[in-house]
Amino acid sequence: MSVSQKGLIEKNDLGDTKVKNVKAKIVMYSTRFCPFCIRAKMLLNQKGVQIDEKAVDFKPALRQEMMAKSGQRTVPQIWIGETHVGGCDELFMLEREGRLDRLLNQI
Repeated sequence: MSVSQKGLIEKNDLGDTKVKNVKAKIVMYSTRFCPFCIRAKMLLNQKGVQIDEKAVDFKPALRQEMMAKSGQRTVPQIWIGETHVGGCDELFMLEREGRLDRLLNQI
């Protein structure tokens, strides 16, 4: 396991990263059985971050809140700090581009 020069990101032998001392709050609107929600949650859990998960199953008011904030109807909808990431595809795109760890460490 190697640690970045700032000591905020650990990388294992497989190249997976885990973010230490996450500063940003992560909010994810989801449903229990959505495969995209499950994938997004798995990636964030691998990063070692805590998620404020808001399940919109059978909660029309919470879904309306999500739609008003994001302009989207689909789940998951993910915010890291004040940044609206979007859904699962956008979260994985940030990871592929190497930008997710930096976003998780924003103040």
